[in-house]
Amino acid sequence: MSNLNSSITEFLLMEFSDNRELQILYSLLFFLVYSAGLIGNLLIVIITTIDRRLHTPMYFFIRNLSIVDICFISVTVPPASINFLVNNRVISVTGCAIQIFLLVWMAYVEYTLLTVMARDRYVAICHPLLYPVIMNPRACMQMTLTCLFTGVLYAGLHTGLTFQLSFCNSNVIHQFFCDIPSLLKISCSEIFFNLISLFASALALVGCFVFIIVSYIRIFSTVLRFPVKEDQRKAFSTCIPHIIVVSLFLISTSYVHLQPPSDSGSIKDIIISIFYSIIPPFLNPILYSLRNQQIKEALRLVMRKKNFF
Repeated sequence: MSNLNSSITEFLLMEFSDNRELQILYSLLFFLVYSAGLIGNLLIVIITTIDRRLHTPMYFFIRNLSIVDICFISVTVPPASINFLVNNRVISVTGCAIQIFLLVWMAYVEYTLLTVMARDRYVAICHPLLYPVIMNPRACMQMTLTCLFTGVLYAGLHTGLTFQLSFCNSNVIHQFFCDIPSLLKISCSEIFFNLISLFASALALVGCFVFIIVSYIRIFSTVLRFPVKEDQRKAFSTCIPHIIVVSLFLISTSYVHLQPPSDSGSIKDIIISIFYSIIPPFLNPILYSLRNQQIKEALRLVMRKKNFF
């Protein structure tokens, strides 16, 4: 990456406040959010691994989503919390490149897994007799590995395009972590191809979102024909949180990454970026799993075996 040989060897991340007490408070808040997200996702991974009753495609994808959420939230929140605590804004160019690669990779895998989970629910509800055939273990593993490996290519492309630029306007990143829009703003190179790649990525995200919405329209039309109201309630309680997380992720990501670079850098962008970098990994355990009766029963069983009760 040619930028590694440029005059800029480090970047300065943005502070939420110049007040030392507020910096410590933000560090504590970030640590609490991270701890809650980490514990919730770890519980899901452990429970869905230990309890053989949860060895189904639905919980296979939920477990993988929790693993991705742990990695996703670990890319940005712990470094930011430490930076606030020690009052350090500096990040090296190499460190910034690594953070962007991991962040883009995890975000891609998160969103594609959410898309795959929509297909899983569609097949389970609309074609229950074919469900064991279509969503067999081999197919589930292949879809997960496809998300991971295509994510590496996707993240590598965006990271490479970003760090082939020269940064001479400034070395101050108007974010609490390294992200592509903030780097494009301080670049003095031509960023046309970078903007095209972001726009193409947005179209792909919209395509996934349309696929998810169409899947749930078909799901809801099937659910409404269920004769038992309790079955309808269970189906809606599974599907609606999925739509909420996907919508939150898509809207916040699109807003931050599709606005012109000259318009980015405000405190509003920082707040909105929290909605795709921190909130989904924090909420997913609550929306997807800890409200799920099977997981709660499995958790009680494990805790009884460990003599917690």
